[in-house]
Amino acid sequence: MAGRINDDDVKAVRDAVPIDAVVSEYLQLRNAGGGNLKGLCPFHDEKSPSFQVSPSKGFYHCFGCQAGGDTLDFIMKIDHLSFSEAVERLAGQAGITLRYEEGGYTAGTSGRGERIRLVEAHKAAALFYAEQLGGAEAEIARRFLAERGFDQAAAEHFGVGYSPAGWDHLTRFLRGKGFSDKELILSGLAQDSRSGKPIDRFRGRLMWPIRDISGEVVGFGARKLRDDDNGPKYLNTPETAIYKKSQVLYGIDLAKKEIAKTSRAVVVEGYTDVMACHLAGVTTAIATCGTAFGGDHIKILRRLLMDNATAEVIFTFDGDAAGQKAALRAFEDDQKFAAETSITIAPGGMDPCDLRLAQGDAAVSGLVDARTPLFEFALRHIVARHNLENPAGRAAALAEAAPVVASIKDLSIQHESAVQLAGMLGILDEQFVVKRVAQLARWARERGNQPQQGRGGGRAPQEAPPAQPPAADRGGPALNLRSPAHRTERELLKLALQRPALVSPAFDAYGIDEFTAPPYAAVRQAIQDAGGAAQGTEDYLVRVREAAPNDSVRAMVTELAVEAIHAKTVDEVYAGVQLVQVRLRAVDRRVLEIQGAMTRLSPQAPPEQHAAIQQELWVLQQYGQRLRNRGAEGL
Repeated sequence: MAGRINDDDVKAVRDAVPIDAVVSEYLQLRNAGGGNLKGLCPFHDEKSPSFQVSPSKGFYHCFGCQAGGDTLDFIMKIDHLSFSEAVERLAGQAGITLRYEEGGYTAGTSGRGERIRLVEAHKAAALFYAEQLGGAEAEIARRFLAERGFDQAAAEHFGVGYSPAGWDHLTRFLRGKGFSDKELILSGLAQDSRSGKPIDRFRGRLMWPIRDISGEVVGFGARKLRDDDNGPKYLNTPETAIYKKSQVLYGIDLAKKEIAKTSRAVVVEGYTDVMACHLAGVTTAIATCGTAFGGDHIKILRRLLMDNATAEVIFTFDGDAAGQKAALRAFEDDQKFAAETSITIAPGGMDPCDLRLAQGDAAVSGLVDARTPLFEFALRHIVARHNLENPAGRAAALAEAAPVVASIKDLSIQHESAVQLAGMLGILDEQFVVKRVAQLARWARERGNQPQQGRGGGRAPQEAPPAQPPAADRGGPALNLRSPAHRTERELLKLALQRPALVSPAFDAYGIDEFTAPPYAAVRQAIQDAGGAAQGTEDYLVRVREAAPNDSVRAMVTELAVEAIHAKTVDEVYAGVQLVQVRLRAVDRRVLEIQGAMTRLSPQAPPEQHAAIQQELWVLQQYGQRLRNRGAEGL
């Protein structure tokens, strides 16, 4: 095996790849003040961003689910990698050659993580397929692209390639690159044959590489080109350790920055539709990969859209029955978005690729601009199923459509939509429909489904500051942040972790027992075990986290290292106030203890015992008075 990665190389990887750059590959970050960034946590569902990143410290922490750590921890958690796999992933991005304690420089493959190997296999396969697109056999593939308006530059931009028609062209190529038959089968790039030897899964097809949000190739979509191909029209990579079709969106790697910038995503139905949209200037277009748009896809988009009040998701579907069914299925998930959801259908039932061919790039942009709110589309679809020529039909349509309108959480849009529904049904008494919708909404609120003010489909709750979770969720003793003592202890520890120079060397003389909250005492112990705040060098926080005895304390260290210090000006004066307050409370507690001991002391006790206790009490009282009079100078 390759062995343990050299510690210096691990540190080099941590230092080389900024944490904000890594996290930004997965979610949108915006300014949180104090040099920190915030976004929607990728590890649990939330409506207000409680996930914070500290670029200067190299740590992240979620104040909702308590996930936290450094760049490597983030990659390990979000991509389900081992520690060595995460180091290898980031080392590859940074161009760092890793050394292993056993076996020298990494030349072999036996010690590499499975996921890393599968990603590397897909990367090599994507290059192989792209190169094959220029060969004589791939003329049919180039003609397919040209007939749909895509030239060589477009193919290169999207990495489109061609899989040769033979049985094992890719398999032999990847074997030559050092990949084993087992790895080829696990990756989904090859499959077992009747002879027992692996053969290529994709043969004689046009190939689209499917990348995850970080840009890694994790799978392929393959389009049939020849009539003698008995397989399905589109064949995708099977479910593997790195490819889950419900958790990937084609084009997300190219669209993510523009989605975050414009707060808009356009969901289309196929690979060529994504290509057509991007080439027409609609660079926020994405598509699912052989599956319906669902909950996991929504989670990906929400992290990019940040659930702000102006965010919008636009679905484009064919005008046929299948397209309408897909639109209604998307509407079922509408309430999971905070964004406004809309739908647009091209004239004549064309998809964006056909529309671009027929009418040019401007028509594709115009298609997106001509969108209709998705709830309005759903209402019209419901109403169309009923006979509105008689009272019974109108009543049945109202009974089915009114709950849809009542579910709109923006109350002003809910009212306008109720009026609109009355018009669709031909009911002249608009107030009757409005009151019916309001009644249904009220019943929903009473059942606990409280509507909130927002926009459109209307889910945009006001952002709230991060809150401390219950003790059970934290895995440690409860903290009472209403306690002045706990608040001050927390501030002092944040200073000791974030700005150690401001509290050194005084902080290192503080005892563990001066921190009354057990989690804070544990952090103080970890700082001491790491060498103290006075040793606050560039790897100081890493050493403190390594010194933590368990994950609970390690999470608290990360949380305090990321949380903003509650002061407009963080300087020696502010630090001195926190040092004095923590020490003064410790002195006052000890004074009370001694006074209690004096009352319990027997009159028959030796005089020297009385004198010793009185002397200690006098010294502490004098010290406390000095702290009150002189502040930090009295320490």
